[in-house]
Amino acid sequence: SGIDFEIIIIDDGSPDGTQEIAEQLEKIYGSDKILLRPRPRKLGLGTAYIHGMKHATGNFIVIMDADLSHHVSLYFTYCGKQKEGNFDIVSGTRYKGSGGVHGWDLRRKLISRGANFLTQVLLRPGASDLTGSFRLYRKEVLQKLMEKCVSKGYVFQMEMIVRARQLGYTIGEVPISFVDRVYGESKLGGNEIVSFLKGLLTLFATT
Repeated sequence: SGIDFEIIIIDDGSPDGTQEIAEQLEKIYGSDKILLRPRPRKLGLGTAYIHGMKHATGNFIVIMDADLSHHVSLYFTYCGKQKEGNFDIVSGTRYKGSGGVHGWDLRRKLISRGANFLTQVLLRPGASDLTGSFRLYRKEVLQKLMEKCVSKGYVFQMEMIVRARQLGYTIGEVPISFVDRVYGESKLGGNEIVSFLKGLLTLFATT
């Protein structure tokens, strides 16, 4: 690709064999390209960002799920979008242009749509998809946002965009097609939904 890169894999004690696959990739491509940084248990998405960022050496950090729901070819689209507008953040959107979701049942679609609708009404964040996790950040911008954000779990993604708007960072969007994982199960459950609603109300009251 002509791009100097590294892939940092954060695994929180997942039972799906992620760490074993990552170790195989590390042997094939070398520890300078594949950096496996596991943790003993699930500690939250926000802390995973911090953990990975400590090991990142580049000027930009692209964050994506490792369950193949995000197509890696979009990486180049993100890079092009960033250069096009010199954006601080490039975020994938399932709810704009050619974006969409494949493989979700009606319940999951309603939860995602409902979460975004409530967020748009209450917070007016200036972005169409706040719960997605496929994003590109300038490293220094990500560091600054991490200092400001207090949420954990799925609320964290939403707070990152809200805080970015508050701090005046520029955000570009790329339509993406999100494909639900083929293997394993989503970690989204009742506790995460309740936490999201609490976090949404907290942001509404404090921003």
